[in-house]
Amino acid sequence: MFLLFTKWSEILKWILLTTDKFPKKARFTFSTRIDNLALDIIELIIEARYLPQSRQNNFKNINIKLEKLRIFFRFAYELKFISLKQYEFITREINETGAMIGGWLKINKIRDPETSSG
Repeated sequence: MFLLFTKWSEILKWILLTTDKFPKKARFTFSTRIDNLALDIIELIIEARYLPQSRQNNFKNINIKLEKLRIFFRFAYELKFISLKQYEFITREINETGAMIGGWLKINKIRDPETSSG
């Protein structure tokens, strides 16, 4: 879990620095939305770490927020707010984070038979 927290902390810094450079017309709408999703994810990671009873739901919520970020960054690329290189970087990072979350979901499903029956 610490590795996930560390990885997302680095991604979060990159996102905040990148969205700060979005055009002014998009900074208070589009970039704020991206920033809030990224901040929500770090909060959910912290909650998952310290509240094991809600871990499964937190991981599912993280996956949903990661998918939203994928879509928003695709729009950011299409609107030329970020470069192709930046888009490829963030997509790769989001995918790697998603894979880590998927692993945690799988492990927790095995450990908690109640959640694996659905």
